[in-house]
Amino acid sequence: MAKSFQQPYKIAFAGSPEFAATVLQRLQASDFACGLVLTQPDRPKGRGRTLSPNAVKSAAIDYGLPILQPTSLRDETAIGALTEFSPDVLIVAAYGLLLPQQVLDLPTFGCLNVHASLLPRWRGAAPIERAVMAGDESTGVSIMQMEKGLDTGPVYATASITMAECAHVGELEEQLARRGGDLVVDVLQRLRHNPDLQPTPQPEVGACYANKLSAPDRLIDWHCSAEQITRQIWALSHRMPAITRLNDTQIQLLSASPLSSSSKPSQASMPGQQVASGRKAILVACGEGLLQIETLKVARGKGLVMDAAAARNGYPDLFDEQSVFTAGAVS
Repeated sequence: MAKSFQQPYKIAFAGSPEFAATVLQRLQASDFACGLVLTQPDRPKGRGRTLSPNAVKSAAIDYGLPILQPTSLRDETAIGALTEFSPDVLIVAAYGLLLPQQVLDLPTFGCLNVHASLLPRWRGAAPIERAVMAGDESTGVSIMQMEKGLDTGPVYATASITMAECAHVGELEEQLARRGGDLVVDVLQRLRHNPDLQPTPQPEVGACYANKLSAPDRLIDWHCSAEQITRQIWALSHRMPAITRLNDTQIQLLSASPLSSSSKPSQASMPGQQVASGRKAILVACGEGLLQIETLKVARGKGLVMDAAAARNGYPDLFDEQSVFTAGAVS
């Protein structure tokens, strides 16, 4: 029997963070509103470690959608509910759980993944951050037919965006989510009119993997160039800021900019050493060039976000010339 969308279209959605919630919102505003949502279980948050819903669950509650929160998609209750719903397609966006073959095979049109990279570049868990850290000038979003391999399935459509269009990584993620939501709606429209539409297999040339971010990714190596460290700070500022230490005090660096190697003072400065910079700036020598720290958080007192001038005024014992930043460890 030929595949075709039934009326009404039966769309299930699987996702968890804000990126996925934005995709869900775009779907709900289209002809392909979802009828069932799968998302990860509530997690403890805040100082009280109270169980809290993720962004997708909050959005699904607002839309009045039925919600499944299995700890695994091998859970018989979840598979039973999904089978009973009998979706035409399952849209997946940053869900965070592995889809077994039984689930991949269940929808009529399979599972479509909204992936935040231009596949085959940056397959895997952290494509946005890895693209920024690698210095990619552009990135994008792909709509991929899911298969057993990690982000190896054929692609229906892509949309690109240049890094220069975004002031910070949060804005980049939001733009990619909006583009991804609109793009998956377009793919669904095309499948509705042409059920035999085939995606394009990914080339293996250019494939690379965006490994999940971990604690060591946060540590600043001052032997790297100022440009590399700037990209690290920019990439991680949204969720898990890059960290360094001064006199055993941990400091989160939230924004910074590189200065050219020609700006380095004539006297020898070791990587991580603060250099003469006046009262309002914090300049640090790197393996190449100088890093100008703009906003940061010091793990003292209330731990407020502050600019360089406020940090110098508030913590003169830390931010004085000749003090040396070290990598330290994540605490």
